[in-house]
Amino acid sequence: MYFILSKVLLFIIVPIYWIIILLLIAAFTKNRKLRKRTAIAAVILLAIFSNPYLCNSLSKAWEWPQVHLPDTARYSCSIVLGGFSSPGSGKEGHFNYAADRFIQAVQLQAMGKTTHMLISGGNGYLNPDAYSEGEWARGQLKKLNFADSVILIESKSRNTLENAKFSAALLRKSGLKPPYLLVTSAFHMRRALMIFKNAGVDVRPYPGNFMAADMKFSVNSLIPDFEALTWWDLYIKEICGYAVNYFMGK
Repeated sequence: MYFILSKVLLFIIVPIYWIIILLLIAAFTKNRKLRKRTAIAAVILLAIFSNPYLCNSLSKAWEWPQVHLPDTARYSCSIVLGGFSSPGSGKEGHFNYAADRFIQAVQLQAMGKTTHMLISGGNGYLNPDAYSEGEWARGQLKKLNFADSVILIESKSRNTLENAKFSAALLRKSGLKPPYLLVTSAFHMRRALMIFKNAGVDVRPYPGNFMAADMKFSVNSLIPDFEALTWWDLYIKEICGYAVNYFMGK
């Protein structure tokens, strides 16, 4: 129920839907005053949420800072959260904008910082198909000549709460000793870290997929950018999710 409700509520908190609803009201209402007000509100919201400088400022404030591990640091396992790939046809997939999660974990393993990798990700769609991110990632790691003995796959989780729950069970069964490195996108790290710690998993943050840039205010930063509009979706989702998980104690 929590999984389904979280998907449905996304329609309420995403700014683009607010703008669309306001524009539809402005287009079809017969009330001239309401038409004017909703049209103005839509334009204002579009100007705010498509502003790259404002979006980047939020990104810099929310993202977890980059972590530099000491030369002597060694961990038994990295926990890589799904979301770095998207389904293709059948059981096939492809890397998406968050692929750096996967890249960071591969680098950690190649540098000897970790001895094992745990990929946690199933299929997070309301109507799941045959695609499993964890199983697809296993195939990618085999192509990179990683031995089966260093790969752990958790392929049932649909969200971060289940990432933590199922990963905890798999790690207990594996006998690998904590602490573990938690690898996910910088914008997702705050919520993921809280959820894993609440689940009793001893983790250390290792963020990737940084989206914030060193942007200074200028005339160019006032030009609307559609990409900024999509970024707001990510951050509003994370902030709302963090608040819900915090008050629910999950």
